[in-house]
Amino acid sequence: MSGHAFHVHGPHDHELEHAAQHGGKDSFAGMIAVMTALLATIGALFSYMGGATQAQAMLLKNEAAIHKTEAADKWNFYQAKSTKQALAEQARDLSSGDDRKAAYQAKIDRYEKEKNDIKAEADALEADVVKLNADSEAQMHLHHRWAQATTALQISIALAAIALLTRRKWLEWGMFGVAGLGVLTGIAALLHV
Repeated sequence: MSGHAFHVHGPHDHELEHAAQHGGKDSFAGMIAVMTALLATIGALFSYMGGATQAQAMLLKNEAAIHKTEAADKWNFYQAKSTKQALAEQARDLSSGDDRKAAYQAKIDRYEKEKNDIKAEADALEADVVKLNADSEAQMHLHHRWAQATTALQISIALAAIALLTRRKWLEWGMFGVAGLGVLTGIAALLHV
């Protein structure tokens, strides 16, 4: 074999040679690379926050479901006490003798007190359900804000890549605009707006 080999340079190799011959300074590419890294970092933080708020929303929703079940159990218990009270009232009304009527009346009074306690517990659980559901919805709203912010930053990174490949200044400005929108949306999420 002779020492004369045929060698083909790819476009990337040509760019590297061109940069080496002309000082290797490409401020446009350097600035886009730094912005891409910065946007990717901010996007990762926003993505984490979006996942955290979604998980929190699901935990709150789960807690609401548990409290709703507990409230339903309390209402069933309340209904059972009401049935016992109605039976005791009927027994009182049908019984003869003051001592038996007094015994049934004591049961009726006890059932009434127990029902009031159960009702208070069920009402408190239902109030908790309303609050937990509202808190869950608020967390989901924040999750959507974080997701919107992350999406805008991902789009700006894609615009940065296209701007770098095409060397179009308007795409660079588009990248900055979409990135700014993403950062503002992230700030809105941070402020719970």
